[in-house]
Amino acid sequence: MLEKTYQPADIEDKHYRRWEQIEAFAAGDRPGADPYCIVIPPPNVTGVLHIGHALNNTLQDVLIRFARMRGANTLWQPGTDHAGIATQMVVERQLAEQGKSRHDLGRDDFVKRVWEWKAESGGKITGQLKRLGASCDWSRERFTMDEGLSKAVLKVFVELHRKGLIYKDKRLVNWDPKLHTAISDLEVQQREVNSHLWYFRYPVENQPERYIVVATTRPETMLGDTAVAVHPDDERYRDLVGKYAILPLVGRRIRIVADEYADPEQGSGAVKITPAHDFNDFEVGRRHDLEMINIFDQNAVLNDNVPQAYRGLDRFAARKQVVAAIEAAGLLEKIADHPHTVPYGDRSEVVIEPWLTDQWYVDAKTLAGPAIEAVEQGRTKFVPESWSKTYFEWMRNIQPWCISRQLWWGHQIPAWYGPDGHIFVELSEQDAHASAQAHYGKDTALTRDPDVLDTWFSSALWPFSTLGWPEDTPELKRYYPTSTLVTGFDIIFFWVARMMMMGLHFLDEVPFHTVYINALVRDEKGQKMSKSKGNVMDPLELIDSYGGDALRFTLASMSALGRNDIKLSRRRVEGYRNFATKLWNAARFCEMNQCRPADDFDPAAVTGEVNRWIIGVLAQTNAEVTAALDEYKFDIAANAVYHFVWHNFCDWYLELVKPLLLDETGTLRPETRATAAWVMQEILKLLHPFMPFVTEELWEHFRGAENQPLIITEWPTPDAGLADAAAGAEMDWVIRFVSAIRTARSEVNVPAAATIPAILRGAGQETQRRLAAHNQQILRLARLSEVQFSDDIPTGAIQIVVDEATIALPVSHVMDLGAEKARLSKEISRLEDDIGKIDKKLANQGFLAKAPAEVVEQQRERRIAADAARNKLQAALQRLAAA
Repeated sequence: MLEKTYQPADIEDKHYRRWEQIEAFAAGDRPGADPYCIVIPPPNVTGVLHIGHALNNTLQDVLIRFARMRGANTLWQPGTDHAGIATQMVVERQLAEQGKSRHDLGRDDFVKRVWEWKAESGGKITGQLKRLGASCDWSRERFTMDEGLSKAVLKVFVELHRKGLIYKDKRLVNWDPKLHTAISDLEVQQREVNSHLWYFRYPVENQPERYIVVATTRPETMLGDTAVAVHPDDERYRDLVGKYAILPLVGRRIRIVADEYADPEQGSGAVKITPAHDFNDFEVGRRHDLEMINIFDQNAVLNDNVPQAYRGLDRFAARKQVVAAIEAAGLLEKIADHPHTVPYGDRSEVVIEPWLTDQWYVDAKTLAGPAIEAVEQGRTKFVPESWSKTYFEWMRNIQPWCISRQLWWGHQIPAWYGPDGHIFVELSEQDAHASAQAHYGKDTALTRDPDVLDTWFSSALWPFSTLGWPEDTPELKRYYPTSTLVTGFDIIFFWVARMMMMGLHFLDEVPFHTVYINALVRDEKGQKMSKSKGNVMDPLELIDSYGGDALRFTLASMSALGRNDIKLSRRRVEGYRNFATKLWNAARFCEMNQCRPADDFDPAAVTGEVNRWIIGVLAQTNAEVTAALDEYKFDIAANAVYHFVWHNFCDWYLELVKPLLLDETGTLRPETRATAAWVMQEILKLLHPFMPFVTEELWEHFRGAENQPLIITEWPTPDAGLADAAAGAEMDWVIRFVSAIRTARSEVNVPAAATIPAILRGAGQETQRRLAAHNQQILRLARLSEVQFSDDIPTGAIQIVVDEATIALPVSHVMDLGAEKARLSKEISRLEDDIGKIDKKLANQGFLAKAPAEVVEQQRERRIAADAARNKLQAALQRLAAA
């Protein structure tokens, strides 16, 4: 017998261990079947499960379980990313606690220390994904720095370099002055700060008393200015184009150039150009062949390229001195308050400096061409399709990809330097020495490039390196290209685009056919989750409180196509825990009424009307769920099965068949038992991708542990022939009739336990027949004492209409109509006051201008809810007024 209470903690670990024991997740066990493969977005080896991971991996698991049950040869390829900066920082912090730095250990010993940390503490997130129910083939788990993937990285780097698609160049990068490395745009946080805009006057050469005014948020960088830019159509400066200004404090002649980067509407319309310390200025500098003067060292301290007075100063100290000196020289036009965004390193928490330095780059523009074409041709499609616009926008404006990082943890760049700086890029040091021998004609000492590759470089190879490339493995042949990638919109460029480029270049095929972009999970008010706001929802805590199934179903049911945000609340998760409890209780009801599965049950052969009805509705639900999952409409699939289970099966079918199950002599009792058991089994199959734990537990309970587990049971094939239009119409009428009476009773607060008569006026022959056929069920479910047919409606009766018939419900003998009218009027007045206050707020332009968008949206939602509640109460009051 099933336990009385559903306890997720008692069943989830048990079933996960069993799935692993029987190798239910293993790939390749169906050699003749169509392959279906998903590669997991590899979480950082330092990571812990957050709510975004929970959403992303829930959706992947729904797809993989769905495909597995449909007989596909499935592979969900798991693995973790070595996470260069993040992992190095973890170990450096440990060393700092011991009063040491990585430099005290040296590179080799430090890297050895990181590997030791990885073996002891890395990969914690893998165990957390298992708690979520992720059915990856863990036997194939990969790591971006394992031997096979490292071999792939070396091959790709060397081949791209030989083709001229990887090269070294001096360009601007996002430089972290604390971590002393270049970082990617994804590792830069743009923070809004309240600062100033300083307006400086630059003297025009040979034109005494004439100045060109420039505005800047970074006064210290003016020491590296090499030009002033004005718009070519700006009449104010047309006569100055081609002439020179004199750079204050430095005395350098700097050219005045015409460039469309300058905006006549911004500031003075003239822009100081510092090519070595601003990304836009760098492009202007290249267009006009300007000198690029780097005024900072790796610590963002001013170097010897500035006047003596500023050398050795921190950039912010230099800022103060530059402003003071400009003011003393009488060249400070004004200072204006100016809120603007400043780039910070997401790990170092310091301001990022655009810095001119030698780095390794990928010619992304060349590689992007085939990747753009593949999406244009539909070989890879985005779901929702609108995200392809984001992809195209980034790809068509792509810049060289900086792939070198000044770290010790990562794939060290396979480049060696000769004494004259000649570069040898080879697969190994031995090969590099052989190349040097050929180049110099003798054995020559070489120095290896100390930099490592950007983490995204190895991640770009993930769909094929995890399958064994560059070896020609059976897995690569079977599963590449993969089927679906599920990922977030924020890494479409950083990861998706780069996988497309690498996959097409090295395997001449797209890495995946479909890219599903999942939403961002926010709190219930629509705000981004952050520790500082205290609104972070820990998925592991939610699993502890409500179970993995409840969290999974919540996230899937809210994943609508085109919805960018999911507003998550504990109430929603708790509600779906209650859904799992509802399913559990339905299974207990079936068990107590001896509804046992029968292998020879034929759903097409049932005769009972209510049984034919539920089988038909189930067939329709099956078709809806299957079609929705095929189209990545997770919310529609989840809500379709939810509605069927909660409403059709539990609320109506089980209630309607109670008399049949209790009737020991009834001819429909055996059929009804078999039908209930069969429908319950089909429910477990449809629910399994969403709620694997509770469905597996109930399946095992009904089928026995010795039988095939649900996870590898065949998905039910939708059968439109099981739909019974006549039974559907009949039971639909019963449900509408009872629901109308229940709703009316509830609206006017009729005591739940009271039984009242119903009087029908204008009922046609079909309605009278249906009432006679289902009389006992209607009386029981609607809590009626009797149903009469009459044209006379007594006073004190509320009225409702179902089809052609008017139903009168005399209620004055079971409640005080006057008191109820007063209660309704009072509640309506309260709601109208609330609506008035909200309308006043929404009409206030000051409020709309200052309030965050999510707060405004909350007010609009409150307005809609209050209006709906008022309308409902007004309808109830009208019913009572007419009684």
